[in-house]
Amino acid sequence: MQSSSPALQDPVDALLAPGRMLLLAAQHVLVMYTGVIAVPLVIGSTLHLSAHQVATLIQADLLTCGLATLVQTIGLGNFGARLPLMQGVSFAVISCVTGIASNPDLLAQGGDAGLRAVYGSVIVAGLIAMLAARLGGYITRLFPPVVVGTSLMIMGLSLLPVAATNIAADASSPGNGGLAAAVLVVTIALSVWGKGTVRNLAVFLGVVSGLILAVLMGRLHPHLGGMPPAIAILPPFPFGRPSFHLAPILGMTIVVAITWVESVGDAVIVGEMCQRPATPTRIGQLLRADGLATLIGGIMGSFPYTAFSENVALLGITGVRSRWVVALAGGLLICLGLSPFLAATVAAIPSPLAGGAGMFIFSSLFMVGIKTIASIDLAPGRPTTLVAGLSVAMAMTVSTSPAVLGFMPAWCAPVTESPVIMGSLCAIVLNLLLVRAPKDESAYHGLS
Repeated sequence: MQSSSPALQDPVDALLAPGRMLLLAAQHVLVMYTGVIAVPLVIGSTLHLSAHQVATLIQADLLTCGLATLVQTIGLGNFGARLPLMQGVSFAVISCVTGIASNPDLLAQGGDAGLRAVYGSVIVAGLIAMLAARLGGYITRLFPPVVVGTSLMIMGLSLLPVAATNIAADASSPGNGGLAAAVLVVTIALSVWGKGTVRNLAVFLGVVSGLILAVLMGRLHPHLGGMPPAIAILPPFPFGRPSFHLAPILGMTIVVAITWVESVGDAVIVGEMCQRPATPTRIGQLLRADGLATLIGGIMGSFPYTAFSENVALLGITGVRSRWVVALAGGLLICLGLSPFLAATVAAIPSPLAGGAGMFIFSSLFMVGIKTIASIDLAPGRPTTLVAGLSVAMAMTVSTSPAVLGFMPAWCAPVTESPVIMGSLCAIVLNLLLVRAPKDESAYHGLS
């Protein structure tokens, strides 16, 4: 039952029926779960960490994701944009984290010296980010519609291969394509012909239908034997007391600053969806919350945090803008982080199901980008056309042929290895060079 309080009539502040809120929140978690655990899995594999250490990274990530989402959605004083933004670890941090942790001088110290240096750099970078959040007014001006729309298209395009990889995750299982297709067909059907709550939950119900099919195909065998404990509290600094070194701190701070591109872009997009423009004050609150989440991540054994693009598309698909739904999703992530049993249960969902849902969501995200720049003059030879076209081209170069940028120095890796950050930075720089930036700040908030 929706509250009748006037303050809650705004869709962003709306409280929905408890059951509906829970299902919508679970849908947000399902959409982002694979991406959430992917970063600690990749880092753990690259650094050859033990299974126990990787499990610790995943648990810390889930817990901090939930806490970060609560701060960003509910707000805490001057922290948090109070927008329906899910928070997660950016893939841009992988090269920096692995580079610090595998430093020969640190490895020579033995133990987890490399990871302790990583977390020292994450903590300091989070503190610096909180101090730098006052630059929100300047940052907002970097995101006119051509930059935001281009960034959205790039996000959608760069995430589609992730969905395809999930579908093909187990080449020995011929039913992968069928499972993914079933999820996709059901999701499309419910999105087009469904009504009300059913339509809002199209992705969730599509995944559920895929789970049922997986059980019937013998691809999923529910069992409770050998499962991890129901509750396990993760202590702070699980890898030991952090250490602080200048070079890792500088590198991590640069990476955190770069991830602002994605975070601010998502805030601008969601702000327009919710009719709460990303004003300088709101951007400052957003980045301050990102910095606090990064600080918490360093304490709990995780990494820097930013807004998650996957869930931006879900807001557009469902039409539900309530930040309380997303806050509840943050609470579910905390439960997963506190319960290895629940985390393992969700992780057991066959990846083709996530792939099928991803195809629907990421293609929708791409089309949101098309809609965003549809009103801009994109005639051949126009500066805005060059901004969009060249930025997408650079992003796809990073995605398909990263060796082309092999001549770039190693410290550029967070940019040259991320199509989203490379494409978005190109859009920002090209827009500043080729397009006259409007002085009226309201010009940046005219997206439909």
